[in-house]
Amino acid sequence: MAACIMVFLWQQSLDAVSARLAFYQLGFVPTIVFQGDTLPTKLILVPAWTTIITSMFLHGGWLHIGGNMLYLWIFGDNVEDAMGRFRFILFYLLCGVIAALAQTAINPSSSIPMVGASGGIAGVLGAYLMLHPKAAVRCLMVIIFFFRFINLPAWLVLGGWIGLQFAAAPQAFQGTGGGVAYMAHIGGFMAGVALIPFFKKPYISLFDRGQPPKTWSGKPISFSEVKQEARKRFQRSAQQTARSSFPHSNQRPSKGPWG
Repeated sequence: MAACIMVFLWQQSLDAVSARLAFYQLGFVPTIVFQGDTLPTKLILVPAWTTIITSMFLHGGWLHIGGNMLYLWIFGDNVEDAMGRFRFILFYLLCGVIAALAQTAINPSSSIPMVGASGGIAGVLGAYLMLHPKAAVRCLMVIIFFFRFINLPAWLVLGGWIGLQFAAAPQAFQGTGGGVAYMAHIGGFMAGVALIPFFKKPYISLFDRGQPPKTWSGKPISFSEVKQEARKRFQRSAQQTARSSFPHSNQRPSKGPWG
């Protein structure tokens, strides 16, 4: 997340021409990688094949990076816990590569730069679905002018998301997808589903095996309830931090000259 945000802020510091040029220099352009096309020599920053990785850290706008980072923040930590930091980085990058190749398969002669972390994050979503399909995911429900939160099972949230990608995939084949790489999302998600058994730690089970069944009331949750829960979590976190800093009950922080 930090790498994506730092690169995006760098993009924002560029003028319009330089920002557009960066998409071609660091974005993944299928016709350059697979068809032998090249940029002018003076514009080349990295070898063409490496753009399949560098493109994962570029984003097309605030909404693009905001949505991607939100999904990565919500689901990424649990997947990382299941496989460890190094394996998670490798898994994430590999899913991103497979996602880019899936998008390229439908139009290998495309000269449009492909950018964004969506492919790698789609892999994280696929892995999360395999690991914790029964986990509670809190969603914002909007009914005209009324806003409420509701808890839904992960299989419904993530299953609905990938279902929308499949529904929109025909637009990608027709070239009317509005710039959204739907096949990259599908390819990354399927890669995550297929790879998680090989990347997870041996003692981690799939499908929440051994966990008690969840019950879902479907009752909307008000903002006040969410605020109270957040306050309680913050208090518990502060207490745990204090205990880890001062494990003995008779240990106290030393007072300064103004204490």
